[in-house]
Amino acid sequence: MSALLYLIPAALFLGLIGLLAFLWSLKSGQFEDMDGAASRILFDDDDTEKTAENRERQDKNSTSG
Repeated sequence: MSALLYLIPAALFLGLIGLLAFLWSLKSGQFEDMDGAASRILFDDDDTEKTAENRERQDKNSTSG
């Protein structure tokens, strides 16, 4: 019975921490784009990496010349 005196406040404290973490994630916009991550896996990242590398090369060439 005395163990409940420790377990109930501990459970309430952990529940409060979970609630605060959830409210923080709502406020920071973690749940705004639910479909973006699901469709992002369908696209090939190689094209975007290559274009980013090409842009970096073009920037270096235009500033050095």
